Amino acid sequence: MADAPAPERPLANGRTRIDFQTDPSSYRHWKLKIDGDVATLLLDVDEEGSLFEGYELKLNSYDLGVDIELADAIERLRFEYPQVRAVVLRSGKPRVFCAGANIRMLAGASHVHKVNFCKFTNETRNGIEDLSENSGLRTICAINGTAAGGGYELALAADYIMLVDDGSSAVSLPELPLLAVLPGTGGLTRVADKRKVRRDHADFFCTTEEGVKGKRALDWRLVDEVVPGSKFEETIAARAKEFAAKSSRGAAKEGIKLTSLARVFSANSVEYDSLSVEFDRGGRIATIMLRGPVAPPPASADAMTALCAEFWPLKLARELDDAILNIRLNEFDVAAILFKSSGDPAAVMAYERFLDANKDYWLTREIRHFWKRVLKRTDLTARSLVTLIEPDSCFAGTLAEIAFASDRSYMFLGQREGDNRPPATIALSAANFGAYPMSNGLTRLASRFLADPADLETAKSNSEKMLDADAAQRLGLITFALDDIDWDDEVRVFLEERASFSPDGLTGLEANLRFAGPETMESKIFARLTAWQNWIFQRPNAVGEEGALKRYGTGQQPVFDTRRA
Repeated sequence: MADAPAPERPLANGRTRIDFQTDPSSYRHWKLKIDGDVATLLLDVDEEGSLFEGYELKLNSYDLGVDIELADAIERLRFEYPQVRAVVLRSGKPRVFCAGANIRMLAGASHVHKVNFCKFTNETRNGIEDLSENSGLRTICAINGTAAGGGYELALAADYIMLVDDGSSAVSLPELPLLAVLPGTGGLTRVADKRKVRRDHADFFCTTEEGVKGKRALDWRLVDEVVPGSKFEETIAARAKEFAAKSSRGAAKEGIKLTSLARVFSANSVEYDSLSVEFDRGGRIATIMLRGPVAPPPASADAMTALCAEFWPLKLARELDDAILNIRLNEFDVAAILFKSSGDPAAVMAYERFLDANKDYWLTREIRHFWKRVLKRTDLTARSLVTLIEPDSCFAGTLAEIAFASDRSYMFLGQREGDNRPPATIALSAANFGAYPMSNGLTRLASRFLADPADLETAKSNSEKMLDADAAQRLGLITFALDDIDWDDEVRVFLEERASFSPDGLTGLEANLRFAGPETMESKIFARLTAWQNWIFQRPNAVGEEGALKRYGTGQQPVFDTRRA
């Protein structure tokens, strides 16, 4: 199946489709360089390469297109270059690292695009931290000039920040004083929680336009090292070698190629090799049908590697990730995502056992971590999520996580008269009990069974079994088990009801209910910072005609409603 040219075709509302597929040969803003066990990601933004018309990407400022390339490069470091053990993030332009998100882009973008742009950039920066924590690639950010707003937030995602000491280079988070908004990519949270900057210092730092330089930046924990310009290059090289030497990454010599996904877009569907997406425009529903494997797992880890991106668990994860992003950024009117599956659950469980048997192999680890990130992206998608477990479905092991990620799950009880398909089952594997933590640090089953951890142990004792609807409901794995009499009406009423509710209210409801249990830095970024930013992005003080975001660069001062809420 060949790639279709559909990303360029207009959507039904006249907008151009945003495509999340790219590769280094198409990059306009990043250069990925590999030198032995050290990689360099060089930010050299093409000013004329904006995703939309009406602004230029000056001073290494970025829009969503720049971040799509960065996210792609990070995934390629994981899968294509397993020999790399340290990554240097730096600028290809003199005296400027990154001016952050492009202000003209933000001022002209719709509210829903701004929020989803911030969410994607947050996920990308979380991915940089995950690269270090779970893939053993330590990251160094070398700041050679201005690192403002999102530019400094990019640096904050790295393990180690170096700042050139030239009397002018500075780090800053000037969003509040300049634009009346918050840093949109985790800046406040990482300054406080990750770098543990004192509250009073952080208050000064986040309310001053010019930022902080040199020794003060070091003393306040905003950077890790300040280096004279004459020694900057040699110090970067030395730190990269030090980090590479300490890396926990294995000794694999060759990776696998992340080839382009095969996709065919039509007016109401997207067809991939391992899944399909159907859009019911009237009902505002996107149905994602996941297809189980058609071949048994390979005989060995080496045979898995030879399959490259065609290995079923990896292919399905990449396609699901692309499908979710397409819905987020291109299908704003979708109210609910309906997950279905088809295939043999025993075949899915065979892959689960294969991955478990090879869990220490580098590619297995990367595939499992990729699924973890895709499932987190699903959790964080502002749509109602529902799973239908029907006859001939294969929600087993990793795929069962989709049901646990959903706001509700319905499972068919028994069989329809004359239906010869295998009855609906669900199966658990070891992966459901630790491989895929949510943003709150807990597995989805642990979050589900907060009230009584013994229920989690009972579910675990039923691993590797094909559980019917009665057993699944008894174990608390589904919301409702429905027979032939009730199935169609109950599902229809739920979907009609969901589509009738306020989208804003549902987004707030779902975000509050999905992440029970402890708070983490990651959950704070999404549940607290993003929620406030979502609200502030709609306030006249920021986006009104006299607001700071609209008047930035015009020479006119913003006019604020001074009543604090």
